[in-house]
Amino acid sequence: MTAPLLSTPVGKNQQVFDTPKGMKLADYRKMRVLTQGRSFQDVIKNVSTKKEIPGQNSPKAEEGTQYIVMPGDTLWDIAMRFGVSLNDLIQDNQIKNPEKLYPGQKLLIRQYNYPNEFEVVASWYGPGYHGRPMANGEIYNMYDSVVAHRDLPFGTKLEIVNPENQARVVAVVKDRGPFIKGRDIDLSYGVARRLGMVEKGVGKVLVKVLA
Repeated sequence: MTAPLLSTPVGKNQQVFDTPKGMKLADYRKMRVLTQGRSFQDVIKNVSTKKEIPGQNSPKAEEGTQYIVMPGDTLWDIAMRFGVSLNDLIQDNQIKNPEKLYPGQKLLIRQYNYPNEFEVVASWYGPGYHGRPMANGEIYNMYDSVVAHRDLPFGTKLEIVNPENQARVVAVVKDRGPFIKGRDIDLSYGVARRLGMVEKGVGKVLVKVLA
């Protein structure tokens, strides 16, 4: 969903990829979001060789919950439903082929352990994505108090503070991203404007998990 986001929105990579055999187009689009533009095979390769993968800086889960796969479930639906990284879901369950997911299969769903307050690097996204679906399925409104995060569950309420001017905004995680190294959270245009970060584009913010 998100892209290199500065004060002037940048277009997404327009490269076209072939849909894997047997995969529905809708599922393929979800996979593209959750794998950050990589093919599923590349993600599998990165996990198996322990190379750097998107979301690797996420807090490591010490425990999790068990989910039993239901008819019609896909790996991407499950990852989005529980707000977990697709890469972590693959790694934790040693999944080699997404097409072999079957009803009754048991999956471990990570529970991320975040501190109540933490400092992150934020960017923002706006007109280029206004009116388009977010990772949670809702339509993105650039003026709403929403943010994108790689791992925090959808619906998580955050208080975000700009330490430079002490401006603060309460926003809700409804999207996934950013997928650029060195950035941790993507703010909607509305949130960035209220924090005074539109011109700067990228900067540090303090985040507190409210609920």
